[in-house]
Amino acid sequence: MELGSLYTELILEHNRDTRNKKVIEDPTHVERGVNPSCGDDIKLQLHVEDGIIEDAAYTGTGCAISQASASMMIDLIKGLSVEEALEKTEVFLGMITRKIDDIDYLEDELDEATAFYNIKNMPARVKCAVLSWHTLKEVLNKDK
Repeated sequence: MELGSLYTELILEHNRDTRNKKVIEDPTHVERGVNPSCGDDIKLQLHVEDGIIEDAAYTGTGCAISQASASMMIDLIKGLSVEEALEKTEVFLGMITRKIDDIDYLEDELDEATAFYNIKNMPARVKCAVLSWHTLKEVLNKDK
């Protein structure tokens, strides 16, 4: 199977899977992210304790790309420190903006989220893929 097909299947799988799409109890951080150009709308919830993201989830609606990106991001950041999560965010955004192109490095840093590697070639879909990541960055930077 071609790598692009595997990535497409991974995105569809995360879009269908609801393990990260829920309300968490006692979130310490909540932030809404909206993409007005297409209607994607998410609410990111985090439970941060002693600088560690203990739990994370999202609710909302949107296209498969925005929903899958949020789900993959949550899988990646759970258990990380706030600083590590912000670093992962910068790597993801660097991948999307073509500032980071080393696929081996990206796979080490982003795991499944590397599925969005080629989204940079679809400008209309970039905002969908980065919505949850920008929302994470915004909510975590409020504490600084």
